Amino acid sequence: MKKIFLSISLVVLSLQNSKACSWYDPDYEYFNLFTQSIIKDQSLNPFLLSYSNAYYLQKNNTFQQDNILEWQKYFGEKLSYQEVHDLVYKVPVNELHDLKNGLLKSSLQNKYGVGFYNKYKEGIDYLIEAKNLEPYMKISYVESPDSFYFREVTDDKDATKLNYQKTISTLKSLYDQTKDPNIKLRYGYQLVRFNHYTRNYEEAITTFKNWVEPLNLKTAPYYYALNQLAGAQNGLGKTEDANWNFFQVFVHSNSLKPSAFTSMKITHNLDLVNLDSRCKTQKEKEYLTFILGYQDFNKPLPMMEELYKINPQSELLQVLAARGINELERSYLPIYYEQNAKNDQGKVPTENKIEDRKISFFQKIWNFIKAIFTGNSTKKSEEHWVNDAHRIPFFEKNNFQNQEEEKDNNNLPELMKFVEKTSAKNPQSEFWKISLAYLEFLNRNYDKSNEILEGIKTKNEMYATEISKMKMLNDVVSQPTIDKNFEKKFYKKYQSFFENKDNFLHENGSGPEAELYGAVYPTTLDFLRDIFANRYFLQGDLAKSFLMNNTLQDFRYNPDLLLAQKLETFYKKTDKNDFEKNIILKNMENVGDVDAYFSVVYGDYAMKEGQFAKAKSYYENAHSFAAYPTYREKYNFDTGEYEKIDSKGSYNGFSNVSGLIFGHNVWESFSSPANQTLKAETFVADFPTIKPFMNKLEIANTLIQLQKLGEGEGRTAANANQLIGNILYNTSALGYFRDVFVMDINNGDGGKYRFAEKPFNYTIYFKNYSSNVFSERDDFNLALGYYQKALDKCKDKEQKARILFQMASAEQGKFYQYDTSNQVEISYDDPNYDQKQKEYFNRMSTIKNQKYRSYFTILKNEYQDTETSKKLSGSCLYYQHFLSQ
Repeated sequence: MKKIFLSISLVVLSLQNSKACSWYDPDYEYFNLFTQSIIKDQSLNPFLLSYSNAYYLQKNNTFQQDNILEWQKYFGEKLSYQEVHDLVYKVPVNELHDLKNGLLKSSLQNKYGVGFYNKYKEGIDYLIEAKNLEPYMKISYVESPDSFYFREVTDDKDATKLNYQKTISTLKSLYDQTKDPNIKLRYGYQLVRFNHYTRNYEEAITTFKNWVEPLNLKTAPYYYALNQLAGAQNGLGKTEDANWNFFQVFVHSNSLKPSAFTSMKITHNLDLVNLDSRCKTQKEKEYLTFILGYQDFNKPLPMMEELYKINPQSELLQVLAARGINELERSYLPIYYEQNAKNDQGKVPTENKIEDRKISFFQKIWNFIKAIFTGNSTKKSEEHWVNDAHRIPFFEKNNFQNQEEEKDNNNLPELMKFVEKTSAKNPQSEFWKISLAYLEFLNRNYDKSNEILEGIKTKNEMYATEISKMKMLNDVVSQPTIDKNFEKKFYKKYQSFFENKDNFLHENGSGPEAELYGAVYPTTLDFLRDIFANRYFLQGDLAKSFLMNNTLQDFRYNPDLLLAQKLETFYKKTDKNDFEKNIILKNMENVGDVDAYFSVVYGDYAMKEGQFAKAKSYYENAHSFAAYPTYREKYNFDTGEYEKIDSKGSYNGFSNVSGLIFGHNVWESFSSPANQTLKAETFVADFPTIKPFMNKLEIANTLIQLQKLGEGEGRTAANANQLIGNILYNTSALGYFRDVFVMDINNGDGGKYRFAEKPFNYTIYFKNYSSNVFSERDDFNLALGYYQKALDKCKDKEQKARILFQMASAEQGKFYQYDTSNQVEISYDDPNYDQKQKEYFNRMSTIKNQKYRSYFTILKNEYQDTETSKKLSGSCLYYQHFLSQ
């Protein structure tokens, strides 16, 4: 066997590939459908697969500690496990003193009876002594003089703070006075531990030989003492003996397994050859083989085969198998997929375009992190346990797989073969049957998976829950379409399972809402929603697909007209079944009046298209609109905290729009107040419907009046058209009020204000909707059309100059759109990178000057002498630069 050398500095890397950066949690990257912790020996739970922590952190440690079980025996099995646990670990020492002194106020005496102390005197006296010692039972920390970090000392108690001779004398005296060898052993453990923690390593070793070994008891306290002995041996540099004893603790103690394994790693030379030569029993050989498989998990099957040869019934095999299945699951069932393919229209696909969609898999970042940890390059390795993530087995079947690659780089069959073989050797084991059923599920053999599950007879609640969950998964995933009959069947059969969040907890976390940096771990419920969302999407039920992963409030992040229409149609559907009502419709209930919400959506679309009368017809039904979330905050430099801003009177999605939306820019600033960035036209008073603050219905009504006035001739008509041009420009991606008609709450920079054709398109479902905020491109020709009318009807040269500048600004928006749509990608590795970049910029500059500077040219050639032009050249550096050319 190979020898493995690990320095202390590599412990974090060697233990379970712990996370590299505090901001990244790899265990957030999968659904945890297969419950790893259904292994029989729950004390082995820490060694299940986790990439976020050194050990697998389960919500509740369900196994019973051997130490407490020993205490339970001591108390004659008359106390429950929890009662004994509380007595040992939670009951304050003063309450034990009250019990010992027979005080009537003793809660323990009232609970266990007057004679309880006399019957268990030696045990209670030991617990009193142990609780007095416990605050000091840690090794003294010696700060390195070269230490870079400051360590805040919160508790200066350690073993050296106790009087050494007095403590040793007291423990030895109590040891000698004690008759029960089980309690005597516990005092022996305290003696060894105290010597270890005071760095009296030789004395710790001698104490173990003289005070622990002669008792000849291999119970839980013995291995607690052995663990301390190994620590002392390591302190003396006797690493081979230390590792062997840590290994014995790892093998025989259920509650000390993680700490013993960590201690084995920390010793300077983890000599597995030495351990192998000293293993005599089958159990020892099993555990050593398990360690090899655990450490070298990129290729565990060889060591699983070795362990199988030693003992095919070994519970350690379950741990390695559970880890292997979990690793496969992470590869097969990622929580994100790349969805940036575009169809011809760049819009949400209609039912007729579904068959044309393609999808590529998003390479998860944790694979990259894992490659760093394990020392693997990004190049494929024949020995790598998990195939490169390229499969999407539960979505559109024929579109997502390279069958040849799947054949060459797929470890599922060999794991299935091993599990099937091991299951045959363990016919009474539910674990192996459930594992095989899950692997069949991953392999899309749903009927076979269900057949195996149906054959499992168990009274174990943990197994029964897993079986029920897997049957449900098979049932859902095997459905190519989700019709109303299946919805009814599913809701009737699985209603409680779907609606009870406790059934879907990601157990590798701290609780039901196991959060890390604000992110909730994905669960089985999330996977189910993805499957339903995908099926609905592929069959054209866009509304239901959206609502499986999002609320209606999320729609505003990426408003799409087709999707809005689908959502409204679903909302108004009169024959909804129970599944639609209780599972899907609930996600439409967070916007207040839904009808008013859609009225604003459609009104905004009409406004962006310049259809003001149509917008009015919608806005007339929007008075009960409940507003977008108006939570705002600002940073307080004095306190270093973000503080909420009172948003009363602010724009809320329908009301409180500043009348300056009809004005023009004084300077370019999106963060300044409106009255600093914009200025009302001098003639705005001639149009009394334009008020300091307006709602969208009032704006639509005003625009309709302006349209009518603009059809006439003369000054009023020119002014009316200019005002319409202003609002269309001001609500474009270049305008201060760019947020008003795209369902945003402020004009802060974001994806809605980009110039490319809609760059993001959903292809398999609407997951992560609020993270992709891309809107349709602005039609700057609308503003230019009204500005042109104003220019044609205007007689005043100063006003014409202003209009031309506004037209030049809108034309600049058209150039940005052209430029964004005609980007040239040049590799940084290209030896001619600089030259090609220069050629690209020169070409764009030529196109801009030839096609997108027409209004600037007119302004320069015909209106440079106006006061308006002079003021603009002073306030607009871009125009100033153009004039200087």
